[in-house]
Amino acid sequence: MVKRSGELREDISVLKNGHGLITCINFLEEADAMKAGRGFVKCIIPPGCSIGYHQHVGDFETYYILSGVADINDNGREDVLHPGDVLVCKDGDWHSIANNGTEDVVYIAIILYNHEK
Repeated sequence: MVKRSGELREDISVLKNGHGLITCINFLEEADAMKAGRGFVKCIIPPGCSIGYHQHVGDFETYYILSGVADINDNGREDVLHPGDVLVCKDGDWHSIANNGTEDVVYIAIILYNHEK
């Protein structure tokens, strides 16, 4: 199956009580993921915007930073991610991501179900 860029579902919204509008381009839909997960997206966070602090229950999420500088909160610990850096938020963990820089933060986010439960 080939999907062209113009065919991908794009969501633009405020996420998890964060600030501003975040663009999420869904490159794999949940229905096509063989019950592996619910989120396979390229996210774009403009300067001054964020995804609010939230918990993962029944799934886990990985971020892979493509460009920009992201300020993250990983279970209460603040850190900065640069291109090539990865954040893993396990089932039960909390996290947030913010763009306090001057260029878009672009990253791949994958949310997989925890099948161990």
